[in-house]
Amino acid sequence: MIEAVPNVSEGRRPHVLRELADAVRAGPGVRLLDSSADPSHNRSVFTMVGEADALGDAVLRLFSVAVRRIDLREHHGAHPRIGAVDVVPFIPLDDGAMHSCVDLARTVGARVADRFGIPVFWYEEAASDDSRRALEGLRRGQYEGLAVKMTVPGWGPDCGPASPHPTAGASAIGARRPLIAFNVNLATDDVAVAREIARRVRARDGGLPFVKALGLRIAHLGLVQVSLNLTDYRRTSLDRALDAVAREAAALGTALAGTEVVGLVPADALVAPAARRLELQGFTRDQVLEVRLRADGGSPPSAGSQ
Repeated sequence: MIEAVPNVSEGRRPHVLRELADAVRAGPGVRLLDSSADPSHNRSVFTMVGEADALGDAVLRLFSVAVRRIDLREHHGAHPRIGAVDVVPFIPLDDGAMHSCVDLARTVGARVADRFGIPVFWYEEAASDDSRRALEGLRRGQYEGLAVKMTVPGWGPDCGPASPHPTAGASAIGARRPLIAFNVNLATDDVAVAREIARRVRARDGGLPFVKALGLRIAHLGLVQVSLNLTDYRRTSLDRALDAVAREAAALGTALAGTEVVGLVPADALVAPAARRLELQGFTRDQVLEVRLRADGGSPPSAGSQ
C-alpha cells in the first residue's frame, strides 16, 4: 500500500472540488481518505491510498479534471504553485517501500507528460539530481516565472515539453517520507510578521531542523499565517514547532489565533506531544487503546459502543 497526496491549485469552486474527488473514486483499488480546501491558499489537498497501479491511474484521472477545469492564467492564491496539479508526492506506508514510490513517481510522471503535454519535475527521493530534490527550489518563481526558468541550463523538466503547458503549467512528482502540514494563525493582519517568524523557525535559515515555513496572508479570515511542513515529526514535533512560533510571535508583539493540520496526521505525532503536555511518567504509545487493539488483531470500538 502506498499513499499519495496530490495538491491541486483550486480551493474556491465547490463543483470543481467535487469533480476532482469523484475522479479519484471512479476507479477500483483506491480509497480517498481525506480532502481539504482553503480559499485563501486557493488550493486543495487529496489524501488517497492504494496499490501502485491503481494509485497511478487515480492520479491520472485527477490530472484529467484539473487540466480541463483550472487555468493558471486566472488563478490567484496565497500559496506558491507551478501547476494546476502542483505537486504529487508518493509516500510509503511500509519502511521498505521507498523504492516502489520512486518507481511509481517516475512512471506516473512520464504518463502525465505524455498524455497531457505537461512538463514534469521529479523531486525528493525521485529527483534526478540532488540540486532538484527540494520542492521549494522547483517552485521558486512560481507559474508566472516558469517559462523563463525552464530556459536556464539545468532547469529543463525530467520529462515532457521544454516549456510550460499554457494553462496547467508544470508539475512536481516525487517520493518522500510522511510529513505534517501544520498551519499557525496569528492575531495580526501584517504578513511581514508572519514571514519573519517563518524565517526564524525554518531549518534553512538556522531554525528548527526538518521544518519548512512560509508566511502567508489568509484573506478570508482577515489574518496571517505561518504555514509549516514538518518533514520529520520525530525530530521536530508539533508541540516544539508550535512553541517556537509562539515564542517568536510574542517577541514581535503578537499572539496565536489558532492552528490546523491539513490532511491526515500519524497518531504518533499527536500522542507524544500530548504525553509531554500532561507530564505523563513512563507513558508509551502501547497504552493507547486503539494501538493495543490493532496490535492484538482487533479493531477500535465504534463510536456508539458501550
